[in-house]
Amino acid sequence: MPKMTFVYQDGKELVVDAPNGVSVLEIAHKNKIPLEGACEGSLACSTCHVIVDKSYYDKLNPATEDEEDMLDLAFGLTHTSRLGCQILMSDALDGLRVMLPAATRNMMVDKK
Repeated sequence: MPKMTFVYQDGKELVVDAPNGVSVLEIAHKNKIPLEGACEGSLACSTCHVIVDKSYYDKLNPATEDEEDMLDLAFGLTHTSRLGCQILMSDALDGLRVMLPAATRNMMVDKK
């Protein structure tokens, strides 16, 4: 089974099993990693924003226009930023490393 590594803001790393066909967001939730996913993976927010290690970024399927639009709302956007709900694990991504951003911006919360 493929593995992946989540890198926390403080540099701590957690290596987890990453089954094929499962999104990075789902893998994070299964492993109690604080990756919000407010829209539950429906591509309607940017709270599952992750920063993909440069050595894996080009192995990902290109971001769709909808994903690019949501990424524009993400806090701390980088050249290798992606939404965790849009990255599906595969054998080609075995060893994937993603960094959790310093903060997230949840646009889905009611502002009163």
